[in-house]
Amino acid sequence: MDLTLALKALIMGIVEGLTEFLPISSTGHLILAGSLLNFTGDKVKVFEIAIQAGAMLAVCWEYRKRIAEVIGGLGSSPKARRIALNVVIGFTPAAALGLLFSKSITEHLFAPIPVAMAFIIGGLVILWVERRNRHSPSNVRVHSVDDMTALDALKVGLAQAFALIPGTSRSGATIIGGMMFGLSRTAATEFSFFLAIPTLFGATIYSVYKQRALLEMSDLPWFSIGAASAFVSAFLCVRWLLRYISTHDFTIFAWYRIVFGFIVIASAYGGWVVWA
Repeated sequence: MDLTLALKALIMGIVEGLTEFLPISSTGHLILAGSLLNFTGDKVKVFEIAIQAGAMLAVCWEYRKRIAEVIGGLGSSPKARRIALNVVIGFTPAAALGLLFSKSITEHLFAPIPVAMAFIIGGLVILWVERRNRHSPSNVRVHSVDDMTALDALKVGLAQAFALIPGTSRSGATIIGGMMFGLSRTAATEFSFFLAIPTLFGATIYSVYKQRALLEMSDLPWFSIGAASAFVSAFLCVRWLLRYISTHDFTIFAWYRIVFGFIVIASAYGGWVVWA
Protein backbone atom coordinates (compact mmCIF):
# COMPACT_ATOMS: atom_id res chain seq x y z
CA MET A 1 0.00 0.00 0.00
CA ASP A 2 1.19 3.50 -0.85
CA LEU A 3 2.55 5.28 2.25
CA THR A 4 0.94 8.59 1.26
CA LEU A 5 -2.44 6.90 0.92
CA ALA A 6 -2.02 5.27 4.33
CA LEU A 7 -1.14 8.62 5.92
CA LYS A 8 -4.16 10.31 4.36
CA ALA A 9 -6.40 7.48 5.60
CA LEU A 10 -4.92 7.85 9.08
CA ILE A 11 -5.54 11.60 9.16
CA MET A 12 -9.08 11.24 7.88
CA GLY A 13 -9.80 8.59 10.51
CA ILE A 14 -8.56 10.87 13.28
CA VAL A 15 -10.72 13.71 11.94
CA GLU A 16 -13.75 11.40 11.84
CA GLY A 17 -13.26 10.16 15.39
CA LEU A 18 -12.66 13.59 16.89
CA THR A 19 -15.68 15.18 15.21
CA GLU A 20 -18.34 12.44 14.96
CA PHE A 21 -19.81 12.94 18.42
CA LEU A 22 -19.22 16.67 18.82
CA PRO A 23 -21.84 19.11 17.44
CA ILE A 24 -19.47 20.33 14.72
CA SER A 25 -20.16 17.90 11.82
CA SER A 26 -17.80 15.04 11.04
CA THR A 27 -18.97 14.90 7.41
CA GLY A 28 -18.27 18.59 6.96
CA HIS A 29 -14.78 18.27 8.41
CA LEU A 30 -14.05 15.19 6.30
CA ILE A 31 -15.09 17.03 3.14
CA LEU A 32 -12.84 19.96 4.03
CA ALA A 33 -9.93 17.75 5.14
CA GLY A 34 -10.25 15.63 2.00
CA SER A 35 -10.19 18.75 -0.12
CA LEU A 36 -7.02 20.03 1.56
CA LEU A 37 -5.35 16.62 1.27
CA ASN A 38 -6.44 16.21 -2.36
CA PHE A 39 -8.21 13.08 -1.18
CA THR A 40 -11.48 13.12 -3.10
CA GLY A 41 -13.58 11.00 -5.47
CA ASP A 42 -16.39 8.46 -5.36
CA LYS A 43 -14.33 5.83 -3.55
CA VAL A 44 -13.27 8.36 -0.92
CA LYS A 45 -16.93 9.19 -0.28
CA VAL A 46 -17.52 5.50 0.49
CA PHE A 47 -14.42 5.53 2.72
CA GLU A 48 -15.69 8.57 4.64
CA ILE A 49 -18.94 6.76 5.45
CA ALA A 50 -17.33 3.36 6.10
CA ILE A 51 -14.93 4.64 8.77
CA GLN A 52 -17.91 5.87 10.78
CA ALA A 53 -18.23 2.24 11.87
CA GLY A 54 -14.89 2.58 13.64
CA ALA A 55 -16.11 5.62 15.55
CA MET A 56 -19.36 3.83 16.33
CA LEU A 57 -17.53 0.87 17.85
CA ALA A 58 -15.97 3.28 20.33
CA VAL A 59 -19.45 4.23 21.60
CA CYS A 60 -20.48 0.57 21.71
CA TRP A 61 -17.44 -0.17 23.86
CA GLU A 62 -17.99 2.84 26.16
CA TYR A 63 -21.67 1.91 26.65
CA ARG A 64 -21.22 -1.86 26.46
CA LYS A 65 -22.79 -2.47 29.89
CA ARG A 66 -25.80 -0.24 29.18
CA ILE A 67 -26.30 -1.79 25.72
CA ALA A 68 -26.06 -5.30 27.18
CA GLU A 69 -28.69 -4.40 29.80
CA VAL A 70 -31.09 -3.15 27.12
CA ILE A 71 -30.60 -6.17 24.85
CA GLY A 72 -30.74 -8.60 27.74
CA GLY A 73 -33.88 -6.99 29.12
CA LEU A 74 -35.94 -6.93 25.91
CA GLY A 75 -37.88 -10.00 26.98
CA SER A 76 -38.55 -8.98 30.56
CA SER A 77 -37.95 -5.27 31.18
CA PRO A 78 -40.48 -2.63 30.05
CA LYS A 79 -37.77 0.02 30.44
CA ALA A 80 -35.41 -1.85 28.10
CA ARG A 81 -38.16 -2.34 25.53
CA ARG A 82 -39.07 1.35 25.70
CA ILE A 83 -35.46 2.44 25.12
CA ALA A 84 -35.09 0.03 22.18
CA LEU A 85 -38.37 1.18 20.66
CA ASN A 86 -37.37 4.83 21.06
CA VAL A 87 -34.09 4.16 19.23
CA VAL A 88 -35.99 2.51 16.36
CA ILE A 89 -38.46 5.42 16.21
CA GLY A 90 -35.65 7.99 16.28
CA PHE A 91 -33.70 6.15 13.59
CA THR A 92 -36.57 5.87 11.10
CA PRO A 93 -36.97 9.46 9.75
CA ALA A 94 -33.32 9.91 8.75
CA ALA A 95 -33.16 6.38 7.32
CA ALA A 96 -36.25 6.90 5.16
CA LEU A 97 -35.23 10.36 3.92
CA GLY A 98 -31.65 9.19 3.36
CA LEU A 99 -32.81 6.38 1.09
CA LEU A 100 -34.94 8.83 -0.89
CA PHE A 101 -32.54 11.74 -1.24
CA SER A 102 -28.98 10.48 -0.58
CA LYS A 103 -27.96 10.62 -4.25
CA SER A 104 -29.14 14.23 -4.72
CA ILE A 105 -27.54 15.32 -1.45
CA THR A 106 -24.22 13.70 -2.36
CA GLU A 107 -24.18 15.28 -5.83
CA HIS A 108 -25.14 18.83 -4.82
CA LEU A 109 -24.22 19.45 -1.18
CA PHE A 110 -20.96 17.56 -0.61
CA ALA A 111 -18.86 20.65 -1.27
CA PRO A 112 -17.00 23.17 0.95
CA ILE A 113 -19.27 26.21 0.50
CA PRO A 114 -22.58 24.43 1.33
CA VAL A 115 -20.79 22.82 4.28
CA ALA A 116 -19.54 26.21 5.49
CA MET A 117 -23.05 27.66 5.29
CA ALA A 118 -24.39 24.72 7.30
CA PHE A 119 -21.63 25.28 9.87
CA ILE A 120 -22.72 28.88 10.37
CA ILE A 121 -26.46 28.23 10.48
CA GLY A 122 -25.99 25.31 12.88
CA GLY A 123 -23.83 27.46 15.14
CA LEU A 124 -26.52 30.13 15.33
CA VAL A 125 -29.13 27.50 16.22
CA ILE A 126 -26.93 26.17 19.04
CA LEU A 127 -26.51 29.69 20.45
CA TRP A 128 -30.27 30.24 20.36
CA VAL A 129 -31.13 26.95 22.08
CA GLU A 130 -28.47 27.38 24.77
CA ARG A 131 -29.64 30.95 25.45
CA ARG A 132 -33.28 29.85 25.62
CA ASN A 133 -32.56 27.02 28.06
CA ARG A 134 -30.32 29.26 30.18
CA HIS A 135 -33.11 31.83 30.60
CA SER A 136 -35.93 29.25 30.90
CA PRO A 137 -34.57 26.18 32.74
CA SER A 138 -38.15 24.98 33.25
CA ASN A 139 -38.13 23.95 29.56
CA VAL A 140 -36.13 20.87 30.59
CA ARG A 141 -38.61 18.12 31.50
CA VAL A 142 -36.74 14.89 30.58
CA HIS A 143 -33.61 14.24 32.63
CA SER A 144 -32.89 10.64 31.63
CA VAL A 145 -33.12 8.52 28.50
CA ASP A 146 -35.23 6.12 30.56
CA ASP A 147 -37.96 8.78 30.85
CA MET A 148 -38.28 9.55 27.13
CA THR A 149 -41.59 8.91 25.38
CA ALA A 150 -42.09 7.69 21.82
CA LEU A 151 -43.04 11.25 20.85
CA ASP A 152 -39.76 12.57 22.29
CA ALA A 153 -37.87 9.99 20.24
CA LEU A 154 -39.76 10.92 17.07
CA LYS A 155 -38.97 14.62 17.54
CA VAL A 156 -35.27 13.89 17.99
CA GLY A 157 -35.40 11.59 14.95
CA LEU A 158 -36.88 14.36 12.84
CA ALA A 159 -34.11 16.67 14.06
CA GLN A 160 -31.52 14.05 13.09
CA ALA A 161 -32.90 14.07 9.54
CA PHE A 162 -31.51 17.59 9.09
CA ALA A 163 -28.06 16.07 9.48
CA LEU A 164 -28.42 14.59 5.98
CA ILE A 165 -27.26 18.07 4.94
CA PRO A 166 -23.44 17.95 5.16
CA GLY A 167 -22.09 20.36 7.75
CA THR A 168 -25.19 20.22 9.93
CA SER A 169 -23.79 17.54 12.28
CA ARG A 170 -25.70 14.42 13.25
CA SER A 171 -24.64 14.80 16.88
CA GLY A 172 -25.46 18.50 16.83
CA ALA A 173 -28.89 17.91 15.31
CA THR A 174 -29.84 15.20 17.80
CA ILE A 175 -28.36 16.80 20.91
CA ILE A 176 -29.54 20.35 20.23
CA GLY A 177 -32.82 19.04 18.82
CA GLY A 178 -33.33 17.02 21.98
CA MET A 179 -32.60 20.06 24.15
CA MET A 180 -35.01 22.12 22.07
CA PHE A 181 -37.75 19.56 22.72
CA GLY A 182 -37.23 19.38 26.49
CA LEU A 183 -34.39 16.90 27.10
CA SER A 184 -31.60 17.76 29.48
CA ARG A 185 -28.13 18.15 27.99
CA THR A 186 -27.05 14.81 29.49
CA ALA A 187 -30.16 12.93 28.31
CA ALA A 188 -29.92 14.43 24.80
CA THR A 189 -26.23 13.50 24.52
CA GLU A 190 -26.77 9.93 25.72
CA PHE A 191 -29.71 9.38 23.39
CA SER A 192 -27.62 10.82 20.55
CA PHE A 193 -25.02 8.14 21.26
CA PHE A 194 -27.64 5.37 21.25
CA LEU A 195 -29.23 6.72 18.09
CA ALA A 196 -25.85 6.77 16.37
CA ILE A 197 -25.52 2.98 16.60
CA PRO A 198 -28.16 1.99 14.00
CA THR A 199 -27.71 5.24 12.04
CA LEU A 200 -23.97 4.96 11.42
CA PHE A 201 -23.86 1.19 11.06
CA GLY A 202 -26.82 1.35 8.68
CA ALA A 203 -25.19 4.09 6.62
CA THR A 204 -21.93 2.15 6.44
CA ILE A 205 -23.54 -1.12 5.33
CA TYR A 206 -25.80 0.62 2.81
CA SER A 207 -23.00 2.72 1.29
CA VAL A 208 -20.50 -0.13 1.02
CA TYR A 209 -23.10 -2.46 -0.50
CA LYS A 210 -24.41 0.13 -2.95
CA GLN A 211 -20.92 1.13 -4.13
CA ARG A 212 -19.39 -2.36 -3.95
CA ALA A 213 -18.48 -2.24 -7.64
CA LEU A 214 -16.00 0.56 -6.84
CA LEU A 215 -14.21 -1.42 -4.14
CA GLU A 216 -11.37 -3.92 -4.40
CA MET A 217 -9.53 -6.11 -1.91
CA SER A 218 -6.56 -3.76 -2.22
CA ASP A 219 -8.71 -1.05 -0.57
CA LEU A 220 -9.04 -3.04 2.66
CA PRO A 221 -5.73 -1.89 4.26
CA TRP A 222 -6.38 1.85 3.99
CA PHE A 223 -10.05 1.45 4.91
CA SER A 224 -8.87 -0.49 7.99
CA ILE A 225 -6.37 2.21 8.92
CA GLY A 226 -9.09 4.86 8.71
CA ALA A 227 -11.54 2.81 10.79
CA ALA A 228 -8.93 1.97 13.44
CA SER A 229 -7.79 5.58 13.86
CA ALA A 230 -11.43 6.67 13.98
CA PHE A 231 -12.06 4.16 16.80
CA VAL A 232 -9.15 5.38 18.93
CA SER A 233 -9.81 9.09 18.46
CA ALA A 234 -13.58 8.66 18.96
CA PHE A 235 -13.04 6.69 22.16
CA LEU A 236 -10.90 9.50 23.60
CA CYS A 237 -13.36 12.13 22.40
CA VAL A 238 -16.44 10.42 23.89
CA ARG A 239 -14.71 10.05 27.26
CA TRP A 240 -13.80 13.75 27.19
CA LEU A 241 -17.26 14.88 26.04
CA LEU A 242 -19.06 13.05 28.86
CA ARG A 243 -16.89 14.89 31.38
CA TYR A 244 -17.23 18.20 29.57
CA ILE A 245 -21.04 18.33 29.46
CA SER A 246 -21.29 17.78 33.20
CA THR A 247 -20.09 21.34 33.77
CA HIS A 248 -20.25 23.14 30.39
CA ASP A 249 -22.70 23.98 27.62
CA PHE A 250 -22.19 23.84 23.84
CA THR A 251 -21.64 27.56 23.24
CA ILE A 252 -17.95 27.14 22.45
CA PHE A 253 -18.81 24.69 19.66
CA ALA A 254 -21.33 27.15 18.24
CA TRP A 255 -18.71 29.90 17.96
CA TYR A 256 -16.21 27.43 16.51
CA ARG A 257 -18.72 26.50 13.80
CA ILE A 258 -19.48 30.13 12.96
CA VAL A 259 -15.85 31.28 12.83
CA PHE A 260 -14.70 28.22 10.90
CA GLY A 261 -17.55 28.57 8.42
CA PHE A 262 -16.68 32.19 7.66
CA ILE A 263 -12.99 31.27 7.29
CA VAL A 264 -13.84 28.61 4.71
CA ILE A 265 -16.06 31.01 2.75
CA ALA A 266 -13.49 33.83 2.90
CA SER A 267 -10.65 31.53 1.87
CA ALA A 268 -12.67 30.20 -1.06
CA TYR A 269 -13.73 33.58 -2.43
CA GLY A 270 -10.39 35.20 -1.59
CA GLY A 271 -8.47 32.50 -3.43
CA TRP A 272 -6.34 31.59 -0.37
CA VAL A 273 -7.34 27.94 -0.64
CA VAL A 274 -8.44 26.09 -3.73
CA TRP A 275 -11.20 23.89 -2.35
CA ALA A 276 -11.92 20.76 -4.39
